[in-house]
Amino acid sequence: MSSSSSGSAPQAKRGNTRQRIQDVALELFAEQGYEKTSLREIAERLDVTKAALYYHFKTKEDIIISVFEDSTRPIDELIEWAQGQPRTLETKREVLRRYSEAMASGAQLYRFMQENQATMRELSIGETVKKRLFTLVELLRTEEGPLADQVRCVSALFTLHAGMMFLQHVEGDPEETRQAALEVATDLITRAHQAQ
Repeated sequence: MSSSSSGSAPQAKRGNTRQRIQDVALELFAEQGYEKTSLREIAERLDVTKAALYYHFKTKEDIIISVFEDSTRPIDELIEWAQGQPRTLETKREVLRRYSEAMASGAQLYRFMQENQATMRELSIGETVKKRLFTLVELLRTEEGPLADQVRCVSALFTLHAGMMFLQHVEGDPEETRQAALEVATDLITRAHQAQ
């Protein structure tokens, strides 16, 4: 069994189609809302038949869950890495940096999540997001020390969320906004550790 270029082309094409479906679905969800978007509209925007769409995804929920799993894989990898590290200031700074980058690479999904909170609560995704956030909070929090320092550690994480979700309408470059939020988050973590 030799692996010819024709044998690998369909696999690459299928992966590409899956990604295109995810991208177009997110565009339509952003334009008209998750509830008001149909699989038929997604197929039409892609210029494929509904059968071709069904080959990859049976429901809108399947699409959004697949986008979520693909986009948040770096966060799962970050959590796994961080759980094996000492809880030093450097580790916590690295957690914030990687988390900020992961959120930036999944910006379209995070906007969807922000704008469709009711849908997120109904889907299994909402519970997964909550669990990840609580895990990240525990990885960042100082185990001892004044309550204000524990709040600083938790606030560092939510500062990154503010940079992603709430400052997206601020004039300027989104990357500069992300970097500014990361700087403030890092300052909070550093200040909490200086008190110890």
